[in-house]
Amino acid sequence: MADVEIMAAPRGTAAEAEAPVSTAYAWYVVAVLLVAYTLSFIDRMILSLLVGPIRADLGISDTQMSLLMGFAFAIFYSVLGIPLAWVADRGSRRTLMSAGVAAWSLMTAACALTRNYAGLFAARIGVGVGEAALSPAAYSLLGDYFPREKLGRAMAVYSIGVPLGSGIALVAGSLVVRFVTEGPPVVTPLLGEMAPWRLTFVWIGLPGLLVAALIALTVREPRRHAAGVQAADNGEFIAFLQARKAALASHFAGMSLVALVMYGAMAWIPQFLHRTYGMAVTEAGLWFGAATAGCDACGLLLGGWLADRLYRRGYKDAHLRVIRLNAVILLPLFVGMALAPTAGIALALLIAGMLLGTIHGGVAGAALQMIAPARLRARVVAIYFLVANLVGLGLGPTAIALVTEQVFGSDGALRYGLALVTGVALPVSALILTLGLKPFARAVEAAEQAGG
Repeated sequence: MADVEIMAAPRGTAAEAEAPVSTAYAWYVVAVLLVAYTLSFIDRMILSLLVGPIRADLGISDTQMSLLMGFAFAIFYSVLGIPLAWVADRGSRRTLMSAGVAAWSLMTAACALTRNYAGLFAARIGVGVGEAALSPAAYSLLGDYFPREKLGRAMAVYSIGVPLGSGIALVAGSLVVRFVTEGPPVVTPLLGEMAPWRLTFVWIGLPGLLVAALIALTVREPRRHAAGVQAADNGEFIAFLQARKAALASHFAGMSLVALVMYGAMAWIPQFLHRTYGMAVTEAGLWFGAATAGCDACGLLLGGWLADRLYRRGYKDAHLRVIRLNAVILLPLFVGMALAPTAGIALALLIAGMLLGTIHGGVAGAALQMIAPARLRARVVAIYFLVANLVGLGLGPTAIALVTEQVFGSDGALRYGLALVTGVALPVSALILTLGLKPFARAVEAAEQAGG
């Protein structure tokens, strides 16, 4: 991509879509959005290491805890993504993202002030509302900054925020978990006496306000691609969904089942290692965090590179092929991990799963940019997040908890709950994605011909 392919202008001017922007600046925008996405996953994942102290303090069960990690966040994150994406398709994506980062950061800090389960549940809803503003707008923005043949890599780098944020949360959380679980209450100048787990939410929440300011002050709106200069109405959006229903349905359903396994596993793997092998939560968090931050990032970049390479070689269904490959690879690795006879084997399979079973990350978002007109991109991504997050984030952690409690009847049987959910979801995902290859290829060809 030439240095002058992207058009933008100084922040807040009427000519914002006319001044040239360098390729280096486009990658700077990716880096800023990566930081924001990383913070969002730190806010999400820290709960997985605070299960013990929160359960003890509030007197709640695994299933109630899983609702905090999944459903409370996912329902509003997913549903509100649609109206917020409508705003992104018609207005300033930069302003929307900045406001969202500020909102979820404040709501994360507000978790520290809750005094019961209902209050914490409501605060997690607020975090989901704020985070709903980021990714649909970010995907749309990056779709205008990068050409098709480089979009997979750009989306993969942005998606590194998932493992990076999760890994930081797990590693940093592990370093303080003993203090959180065993330390005395802390007296703060403004908030008074606080349990250490509450103070953790303040520490991870407030830095997001600086990132919100960085987006507002340094990220520019690129020119929307020619097919998307004018905003589309809802009728055109619905017509697009109907015309591409086979391609979109296979993508959404296949990815939702992959997300169910991944979000469920990410919520419960530290406890799985602790309950199954007697590993200290601190040690489990460090292992899982290191594997997530390092291996997931490599897997995402590998997936983006593979999708771009297949596309350049003429495979119009390249992105869906990579997602299907992910499901096939992840199945034996995660089932094997859950049923491994020793902690060493489980950790080896976990590391392999985090490396090879995460190649879908950036590719899933890039796939939608390949078939959606620029003026519809944010809303298409929002519909995808609605489905994938309600199934994946909303049901994944709870599905594993419910199977463990209701089918196997013991906290110590968490490994079997993890194995059963994985063993059912991923084969179905691979089958759905296989059925969607031809419709998706036709949708890509139509988008290319339309110049979207």
